[in-house]
Amino acid sequence: MRFASFFTALAWFITSTTALSSSTNCVSTTSSSSSIPLVSGGKAAPIFVSEDEWPGVYRTVTDFVKDVNRVTGVTPKITNVTSSSGVSSQDGIPILVGTLGNSSLINAILSHAPSAAAPFKALNGSWEAYHAQIVSNPLPGVQKAYVIAGSDKRGTIYALYELSEQSETLTAHVHVYRWADVPIKTSKDLFLTSVACAHGTPDVKYRGIFLNDEQPALQNWAQEKFTNNYGGAGAGQAVGGDETYGASGDPTSPESGTNPATPFNRFFYTRLFELILRLKGNYLWPGRIFLAQWSSAFGVDDTHNQFLADLYGIVMGTSHEEPMMRSIPTEWNEFGSGPWDFSVNAANITQFWIVGTERAKGFEEIYTIGLRGDGDEPLAEGMDISLLENVISVQRGILSQVYNITDVAVIPQMWCLYSEFPIMAIELVSHSECRGKDGMRVEDDVTLLWTDDNWGNIIRFPVADERNRSGGAGVYYHVGDPRDYKWIQSTQLAKTWQQMSLAYERDARTIWVVNVGDMKPYEMAIEFFLTYGYDVSRFNQTNVNSFIDNWAAREFNLPASQANIVTEIMNNVTRWNMRRKPELLNSTTYSLINYREADIVLAGWEATVQSSTNIYNSLSESMKPAFFELVHHPVLASANLQQMWILAGRNNLYASQARLSTNNLADQVEELFETDYDLEVQYHSLLGGKWDHMMDQTHINYVYWQQPMQNVMPAVNRVPAKKQALPGPMRIALEASMGAWPGDDMFDCAQEYSCAPPDMLPLDPFTPVQSRWMDISAGGPNPFTWAVTSNVSWLSISPSHGSISTSNTDTRVELSVDWSKLSAGTSFASLIVSANATGQPVETQQIFFVANKTTVPSDFKGFVEGDGGISIVAAHTTRNVEVNGVTWTEIPNYGKTVSGMTPMPALGNNDANFSVGAGPSMEYDFYSFNNINGSVNVHVMVSPILNAYGLDRPVAFATQLDDDEPQAQYFIPMAPPGDLPPQWDTDDGWVANSIVDVVSTHIAAPGAHTLKVFMIEPAVVVEKIVIDTGGVRPSYLGPPESVQV
Repeated sequence: MRFASFFTALAWFITSTTALSSSTNCVSTTSSSSSIPLVSGGKAAPIFVSEDEWPGVYRTVTDFVKDVNRVTGVTPKITNVTSSSGVSSQDGIPILVGTLGNSSLINAILSHAPSAAAPFKALNGSWEAYHAQIVSNPLPGVQKAYVIAGSDKRGTIYALYELSEQSETLTAHVHVYRWADVPIKTSKDLFLTSVACAHGTPDVKYRGIFLNDEQPALQNWAQEKFTNNYGGAGAGQAVGGDETYGASGDPTSPESGTNPATPFNRFFYTRLFELILRLKGNYLWPGRIFLAQWSSAFGVDDTHNQFLADLYGIVMGTSHEEPMMRSIPTEWNEFGSGPWDFSVNAANITQFWIVGTERAKGFEEIYTIGLRGDGDEPLAEGMDISLLENVISVQRGILSQVYNITDVAVIPQMWCLYSEFPIMAIELVSHSECRGKDGMRVEDDVTLLWTDDNWGNIIRFPVADERNRSGGAGVYYHVGDPRDYKWIQSTQLAKTWQQMSLAYERDARTIWVVNVGDMKPYEMAIEFFLTYGYDVSRFNQTNVNSFIDNWAAREFNLPASQANIVTEIMNNVTRWNMRRKPELLNSTTYSLINYREADIVLAGWEATVQSSTNIYNSLSESMKPAFFELVHHPVLASANLQQMWILAGRNNLYASQARLSTNNLADQVEELFETDYDLEVQYHSLLGGKWDHMMDQTHINYVYWQQPMQNVMPAVNRVPAKKQALPGPMRIALEASMGAWPGDDMFDCAQEYSCAPPDMLPLDPFTPVQSRWMDISAGGPNPFTWAVTSNVSWLSISPSHGSISTSNTDTRVELSVDWSKLSAGTSFASLIVSANATGQPVETQQIFFVANKTTVPSDFKGFVEGDGGISIVAAHTTRNVEVNGVTWTEIPNYGKTVSGMTPMPALGNNDANFSVGAGPSMEYDFYSFNNINGSVNVHVMVSPILNAYGLDRPVAFATQLDDDEPQAQYFIPMAPPGDLPPQWDTDDGWVANSIVDVVSTHIAAPGAHTLKVFMIEPAVVVEKIVIDTGGVRPSYLGPPESVQV
């Protein structure tokens, strides 16, 4: 097994195909009158590259040749020509590859074939654009050729990889055969079509990834695969197989220059460089964590790293805390002197930065400027704006000195405004103007990289008067606080689309970089992020699902019907893992007693496991490893984890209710805990241990943001298996109550003892689930028979009798109402539950049942109150009113339940807000029967969002009931600059719960009403609306949607 080439394979896995990256079919497996052969009849078209071409382009040509060989078994010949006279058609119609302005071959074509040159000349001055097509008479003596030209080196590289991807797509995904382990399906013939294959300048200039917090998974995996597992330099080369490039610039021997202690050497990084390019990315923040210490440093771990990044065509950068191309704190700890405090140690820190700049000079880089504290800590107390301005001034002076230039604006620079920086107080002015009194001067050419909150919610966007800055803006999107969440993908693509589309619309288009953690669990999310940055126009709120459809069809060679099932599976996994990150789950996350919430959650996971298992079992043995890695393991592991936590919660509840099944649940929790590790081992054992360690990440029982050093099983309880509960052999539990009967329980009533017979939760005709449940359970080892009787004929009891024993400890009884037998109003029933155990007195318990028959006028259309309130999925509007071309628009598969509604277009109304009650509105007709002291409480469930438009534009919407005055809801409080609202990032805060519950109170008599939700500010996403008329009960997801008539 060849592991060192994994990033090559990773690229083939993640990289887009015809369906994912191009709307043009440039490659076919069948010939036509207008196509030319790439490979036909066992013979490949010759490839010509001029000797003055970029080395990175030549290296990519070798990748292209290898890709063609893996599909067809035939290897095209590469010829390096010194002039156009060296091109020959003797061995077939040639393929001519080159970069505009850097290839004498392309220059000769433009001169000799001016009639065909226009689309190639149009590339001049573009960034990373390409054009490829069949050209007649491109050179003297050459009747026809396929010309591939890029506007710059990456444009040419992308063109070659696009053709590779399309070749691989047509033959079932050779590009995924090593990273995702999809088997190769070969084709003996490939043809280049007559349709031009082209792409203009990408929408986002720099598109990259950040390896971060890569310990334990990626770190341990790389340590095993790229060293000899105890730090021998270059060991990864031994497992590299055919992936040595020699003459094209990849070192082939472990000579000096490699840190023997780190696996993140040239053998690792060259595979990563290729991954990024195949993803149509171009930018990298390297990893910085080694073992338990932050001791990885790209520039010194292997002295070839920077050279090879540039050769491949990767723009290097460093993270938000690592200025001037130096790894912090690793390099400072090794080479620095004194404290990392510019206010007292400026000379040493300046010299440290000079060395980093000199080391990076000559390579394509984006310099991180600014300063954070040592070890990614906040700046030292008292470090004010003037000192930070001085830091940046010194850094720009270093660039001027080292590069020997006056205008450093020509050198790309980035300042990442992360965490404690006073981002709301920064006044962005050009260097020729005066600094604002309270703001900070930021030179116009510096790219401002705004960040998210570590949970996918961007903290700030460029405001209108910042959008003409020459350096532009960008976004750092990543994982982190308050809990690390690196185990399994839990980010919804719809959420990524929504946030990044807002960033793009607000001109944050210069840099997009995504924190990918350990990479392997985030394959689909990484691909989407970089694909979207490359071509923003391809996706909108309606077609993000198509990305997953095409991904599934491509990865697993599935028909459309099964690909759609995989899309549903992946939407479920990401939605359910997002609404409460796996690392944040606990035994009380989902309600065990209200709205059957825990039961519904488990049923959803069970159905998804079954769907995934059905597809897995239908696949060939060779395809199963790929499906297990990308789909089946995330499903099985997530479902197992969720079931473990819910059963742990039931165990705790049942123990308090003196139920014998407490012990069975404890056993199941322990078994599920062990299954979690078994699934990890199964993943690590695939294909002889190919991905050993990739699932090392701990994820159970976090106690603060950092990962636990070991998974810890949830706490469980046990009750005596041989001893009967004090009240007798029978225990009774009722829906919506934590109490238990007979006997005393602190939840039975307010008094907590000697309580009256309980009332079951009332039922009405508009309750979504038309029954109430009671559980009859064993209170010890003694078996008994039981029966439930009532004094009315309109109440159905199922089952009405049965038996309980140690082998059958629990029975759920459902009680439903025949509404045709009732008149409008309230009806009562008395139930007697009796238990007969050998040698014991008959045990009985009286319970009362209440049925409220409510009715609505025959002409009413809308939602009807049931079960104490009205619950509405936001997308299910009665009316959706547009204003000035702006309307509330659904984002499918967004948020905790179904979807989200947001005003679109994002910059509608000329980027202005609306006054209260004047904006586009969502309207909901509903009918209520009750209220709370004459009013109802309206809960608008909004996706977490921050005040990202500045202090004068806090996010807001308005609510109005009927014709009352609209109420503005400014629901995110302002926080001090650099801080988040206090409700934001606690373990049960808004972001952890994935929702902000915005509550308003409105006067409402029983009857028909209309609720309106108005836009004030853009970017608000409403997921659900709950109108509490007095009976809404606590739950994590809220009540199920109400009945509509």
